[in-house]
Amino acid sequence: MATDDADLLDDLLRLAAAAGVEVEVAAHVEAARASWASAPLVLLGADLAERLASGAPPRRRDVAVVARADTAELWRDAVAIGADHVALLPEGERWVVDRLADLQEGPSRDGVVLAVVGGRGGAGASTLCVGLALAAVRRGVRTLLVDADPSGGGLDLLLGGEDVPGMRWPDLAATRGRVAGTALEHALPSAHELAVLSWDRGDVMAVPREAMASVVDAGARGFDLTLVDLPRGVDEAAREAATRATCALLVVPAEVRATAAAARVLRSLRATTADVRLVVREPPGCTLDADVVADALSLPLLGLVAEEGGLSAAVDRGDPPGLRGRGAFSRSVEVLLDSLDLTAGLAA
Repeated sequence: MATDDADLLDDLLRLAAAAGVEVEVAAHVEAARASWASAPLVLLGADLAERLASGAPPRRRDVAVVARADTAELWRDAVAIGADHVALLPEGERWVVDRLADLQEGPSRDGVVLAVVGGRGGAGASTLCVGLALAAVRRGVRTLLVDADPSGGGLDLLLGGEDVPGMRWPDLAATRGRVAGTALEHALPSAHELAVLSWDRGDVMAVPREAMASVVDAGARGFDLTLVDLPRGVDEAAREAATRATCALLVVPAEVRATAAAARVLRSLRATTADVRLVVREPPGCTLDADVVADALSLPLLGLVAEEGGLSAAVDRGDPPGLRGRGAFSRSVEVLLDSLDLTAGLAA
């Protein structure tokens, strides 16, 4: 940061603190020149811009001029310096915080966001969500698991992590704006190498739309894969998560009534998510073919989830679904991950 304007410097230091970044301050042109080439980002106050421009500093990337007033001189100096951006405060404060946070987090991961929703109650969407997350971790994929269903039983319970310390949704409900992915990872409970955002055992609460947006965006930046367990009744927060999803998986048991119920869920899901794919669960004794379900819903069939005897009992004992990577359920989940091809960014 280079400025001799005390008020502007106070603003910039406040924004740096919000981004969690330590900065070097240059109060005059000579000091700015000394760090001009080595600084990863230069935030140049308008008060020094003209004097610095007159000395024709070497052209470089990642230079922004910061000012409070929009003047012709400001833009002239920005062009002369070769600045990438002009940030006018206070309107540009969010841009400054985001740009500084980029330095802290490093290059964006541009991670995949998968939304998983059941076509009817008891479809097994939460179980699949946890199984996919655990399978991804076994492959070395840094994964965030987000429980967006306030009326569900809690994904932390499925993972046996209800007593692990860390922040839950009630702690993050007031979150707005950018959240660093690394900060979110350190704040959340970790179970079986998964970062998990779920609920406490208190009263059911609605997650504000802004908080969901901040969390999912942080997941996309800070993790390779973010899995969001959506409710069937899409509220504002769930809609926000679905809008940000790279792809949505609709989980439907191979049953006529389940398929009819899933059609209603799908109508809502298609309003927010362009890429929706079908996962068919095969309950015992099912007579409906998976291709028939896919044709009825006009969805591409991603794959099947085989029923595994004793899976529910294992979960009740505190064993997360698919934890050991063995059995019919785990094999099904591994095939689904292969079909998704996360390394290709979910290219269809």
